[in-house]
Formats: sequence, C-alpha cells, structure tokens
Amino acid sequence: MAKQNNLLIFILTVGVFGILNTEMGVIGLLPSIADHFNVSVSQAGLLVSIFALGVAVSGPILPLLFSGMNRKKVMLLVLSIFVLGNIVSLFASNFTILLTSRIIPAFFHPVYCSLAFTVAASSVSKEEAPKAVSKVFIGVSAGMVAGVPIASFIESAVSYDMAMAFFAIVNAIVFIATLIFVPSMPVEERLSYGTQFSILKKPIIWISIVTVILLNSAVFGVYSYLAEYLKTVTNMAPNTISLTLFIFGGANIIGNIVAGKLLTHSATKSVVSFPLLMSAVYIILFFAGQFAIPMAVITLIWGILAGGIMANINQYLIASSAPEAPDFANGLFISSCNVGTTLGASLGGLFISGMGTQYVVFVGILSLLLSLVTILLRNYMFIPKQQLSR
Repeated sequence: MAKQNNLLIFILTVGVFGILNTEMGVIGLLPSIADHFNVSVSQAGLLVSIFALGVAVSGPILPLLFSGMNRKKVMLLVLSIFVLGNIVSLFASNFTILLTSRIIPAFFHPVYCSLAFTVAASSVSKEEAPKAVSKVFIGVSAGMVAGVPIASFIESAVSYDMAMAFFAIVNAIVFIATLIFVPSMPVEERLSYGTQFSILKKPIIWISIVTVILLNSAVFGVYSYLAEYLKTVTNMAPNTISLTLFIFGGANIIGNIVAGKLLTHSATKSVVSFPLLMSAVYIILFFAGQFAIPMAVITLIWGILAGGIMANINQYLIASSAPEAPDFANGLFISSCNVGTTLGASLGGLFISGMGTQYVVFVGILSLLLSLVTILLRNYMFIPKQQLSR
C-alpha cells in the first residue's frame, strides 16, 4: 500500500509539473513567439496573463462542477485537453489560434491541481496529509521555476518547435502513467453543490482567503521584480542574475520538503512565524541588497520560505478551513493565489514607479504585517486553545 501511495503521489507531482510547466514555461519563449507570429513581446505576454486570468476565473467553479465524478476520469480528461492544446500550439498558423489553444486548457488547470492536492491528502492519514501535499507542491515549484529555463534550453539547443513539443510530451507521459498505474477513484460520498457552496458562509474561509491573498502579494509583489532588482540595485551581470534566479528556484523545492514536516508537527506555530521570518528577510534585503554575495544568500533563504513553505501554508490555511469540501476549497486556494499574485505585482509596479526599485520590498513587508493580523485573528477566533500551543 505504501509503495502504491508513493507511486500515486509521484504521478500527481509530475502531473502538476506538466500543468504548471505549460502555464509558465512559455515565458522563456516569448521573444521567439513574438518573432514567429510577428507580434510585439507585450502581445506575446498575453499567453501568460490570459492563462492566469483563466485560472483565476475557473478556480472556484470547475473543481466544484467535477467534484462528483470519478477522479481518475477527470484527471485523464484534463490531461488530454492539455495534450491537445499543446499540440495545437505547436502547429498554430497564427497568433489567435495559439492564444485560443492556451485559453481553453487554462480553465481546466485548477481542476487537475485541486484534485492532485485532494487525492494526495486522502491517500494517507490525516496527520500525514500535509507531508503528502508538500510532495505534490514540488511539482508546482518545479513547473513554475524549472519550466522556463528548460524550455529556453531546448529552444537554443534544438529548436523552437521542439521546445513547444516539450509541453505536450510531459503531459502525454503523465496521461499514460495515470491511465496505467492510477486506480479508479470514484467519489464515495458525493456532496451537493449547495453543501459545498455553504462553506462560503463560514467566516474562517473568508479570513483564510484574505490571508492567502496577502501572503501571495507579499511574495510576488517582490519576486516579480527580482531580475530588475538584481540588475539595478545589486548591479549583477546577466549570467549572475540567471544563476541567482536558479538558486531561488532550487530553494523552492527545498522549502516544500521542509514545509511538509513543519505543518505535520507544528502547523500553528509555523503559520504564525512565517510573516515574521519573511519580514526579517525583506528588511535584510533592503539594507544589504546592493551586495552580490549577501544577496545570493538572502535569495536562497527567501526561496526556501517564499516558494516552498508559503505555498504549503496557503493550501493548508484554506483546506483546513473547509475539510468537508476539499475540491471546492482547493479551487478557492488556487484562485486566491492568483488574485494575490496579481495584486502584489501591481503594487510592486506602483512602488517602483513612485519610489524606485529598491523600495519594492515595502510591498512585501506591508502585506506580511497585514497577513500577520489576519493569521492571529484566524487563530484566536477559530482554533481551540489547546491547539495554539502546537
């Protein structure tokens, strides 16, 4: 049974990597896409922003609609849509077709990711669930961070077409693995849509959603401009910037491993400590960000906290607020993260244009302080006193 669960979680992890890789990996190909279809780079960027918008819109809706169906069949359906969309992207004759081939899979992105978290958590005991979910988050981190350099490398080493084909190949491999190795997973107790929607009546859900938005804003309000920060404040060379970004990505994966253990053994303390630790990192970054070596060390610590631990904390906050409707809750989690990312990136741009690149860290600190308030409110309103010591 343990081996079967490990294989299942591994397939889910690679599956999430394939989904996130399709979303983010194209970032490394935007200049080539702009040239290939004779559009501007900003127009090519719609492939990323429209995809993210589709995810945010469908996050609370489609996971709910598919929540009563056999989970294996739903995963196969979503993976087939991604494979087909990637194949159409590969052979698209104009930019409109390419954009359409990205929009349709985007709506199904939250369905697979929501199921992956739900299935991973339900495959083990309740106590071990955070650790299982953290393993799936390794796929999220790898898809968000590794997808970009991998696609760029394939393009430079082989061709643009092969880089686009890479997205389809990963999803096709996961489809085959799911078909062969994942057992049928009918939903034992189907919840009505009304029952699942009723979790929105719970104040703890809304406080958790606000917290997730603030935490994501705190990270992506700064991370979105990390390359610019390293260029203008730290004065790093382009190759060194790439290496530093790679350090951040590798640290994400380390953070996922650490997060599973933290949330399994001391969830409440971990959640409360996170905004304080991240604030300390940002304060150090503000005062030492102009020095290359300290900046590299800070980026490593930041990557562990922000990319790995924060993502797991966000999922834990919302999933633990509505364990009776896990699919819908995970959909809300995915949408909340996208809203927070958009909010943070927008605020970061405003701070940079108004005060300068160095001051973008204030977006992170402000969001973290507000998140600490909502976390403490959530704890003292809804968590029994005996659990606060955990």
